Amino acid sequence: MKRTQLLKISFLSALLSLPLPSAHTSAAADTGTQPLPPLMGEAAAIAGVLAGENLPHLKFDPTSYTDETLIVGGQAVAFRAYRDIPYAVHPRNAAHQRMSIFIPAAYFSGGTVNGYTAKTAPIFLPNGVGGYMPGDILAPAVKGTEANASLTALMRGLVVAAPAIRGRTDVNADGVYVGKAPALIVDYKAAVRFLRYNATLLPAGNTERIISNGTSAGGALSALLGATGNSRDYDEELADIAAAPGRDDIYAASCYCPITDLEHADMAYEWSFAGVNDYHQGGGQMHPPVPPTSNAAQGVVTNRPANAPMESAAATPMTSDAVAASARLKALFPAYLNGLGLRDASGTLMQLNADGTGSFADYIKGIYRASAQRAVDAKMPLDGANWFTVKDGKVTDVDLAKYAVWVTRLKSAPAFDRFDRSSGENDVFGTETNVPRHFTDFSRQYDTAHGDLAPDMDIRRMNPMNYIGMAGVRTAPHFRIRHGAKDRDTSMAIPAILALRLARTGSDVNFSAPWGQGHGGDYDLKELFDWIDYICK
Repeated sequence: MKRTQLLKISFLSALLSLPLPSAHTSAAADTGTQPLPPLMGEAAAIAGVLAGENLPHLKFDPTSYTDETLIVGGQAVAFRAYRDIPYAVHPRNAAHQRMSIFIPAAYFSGGTVNGYTAKTAPIFLPNGVGGYMPGDILAPAVKGTEANASLTALMRGLVVAAPAIRGRTDVNADGVYVGKAPALIVDYKAAVRFLRYNATLLPAGNTERIISNGTSAGGALSALLGATGNSRDYDEELADIAAAPGRDDIYAASCYCPITDLEHADMAYEWSFAGVNDYHQGGGQMHPPVPPTSNAAQGVVTNRPANAPMESAAATPMTSDAVAASARLKALFPAYLNGLGLRDASGTLMQLNADGTGSFADYIKGIYRASAQRAVDAKMPLDGANWFTVKDGKVTDVDLAKYAVWVTRLKSAPAFDRFDRSSGENDVFGTETNVPRHFTDFSRQYDTAHGDLAPDMDIRRMNPMNYIGMAGVRTAPHFRIRHGAKDRDTSMAIPAILALRLARTGSDVNFSAPWGQGHGGDYDLKELFDWIDYICK
């Protein structure tokens, strides 16, 4: 039984045991118009916790800090660091329910950075989640000779609030797995609430300009945070960890290659890759990423983000069952897409025919065409791409089937909800005893071990598509979504659908497919922070 349920039972018991004055116990004469007596003792204390009051442990301490400096490119970047701050009173895993806050040193002497002041500086909220694994605090750092995203944010005048977040492998002292869905988004929301709860105590940072950032599953989490602002669907879990009361909507979300819309991602993947019947995914996860010089003899592809599926340079043929599943899943995708009622910026209805062609396919071609055009204009390497044609310097046509062969298939079918429940996504929807579960009816029916389906509410709460445009939910007004032209960890259709839905419901969406880019994030930090300046200034 969850802590909030126990509190509610105790609260009701204490409430029912309260002595009522005679005015409230007299027979028929009273119709209930007199006020109830004030709560006292245990009932008052429990009511305070349930209401989010009396949370002294969530008060930001402005005196607990270190002054630090990092050198990048010969430039000294000075900042004040407030490290390892709990953002929940009752964490289920204290190591991954904390955050660090970093503030440019100039703000403590009344200075400005990049036109921002202590009062106006946006708050950059990066998460380190990948593969739905636990995400560590992304502190400012120098990688080789380059500043990471958090350090770049400080250099551009942003305050950085970097939370650690529970993930699917987190286990508490009792052996309970406490990072399964929806724990990751609950923690991200708790971090936002902490910032707003302490808005008057923070030395710098505008809590109405919070901007999330993440890659892969972390990109999905960033999109989910942006899409689900103030939704009541997460209230019980937030109360269970005693997160701060208040709002958890944000101003903007930066989403690199989001692995999202999981209950439809298998269909989308086969719409893109059916007919390519060998795949390159290897076994296990990369944690940490494989160094570029190691495992070359084994043919391991090394330019993969942390916790992404391992990739082999050699292809593996799909089984006959996987090929059959691919065809069935591809056939299911048009009905899903057509039911969304999406329209592009010109108002054209996005539809697919039974064979997978249609206006939505043309829209996806347009995304790849724009990416290829940028490559042609910039005289970038084209890597033997034979799936588009160029006439007089203009990319005139795109062949999606040839594209799929060129880029290669990473994952066998089903790509996400595997029949044997062996994917990271099956794991994140698993039980607290670490039994993985399905999240689609399609895969469950082909599971020879008859594995369970995750609860509908858990599946729902991990998909931003379920909340965009929903009454009572505040979706972020700004999104930046990037999916590389060589990324095949999920179908291009998935981020495109997300972008179309967001734009149609009023969000400002900056969406593109960078040429030559595979699965990864934070590769265009100048452009990312230029975009942040554009939406914040």
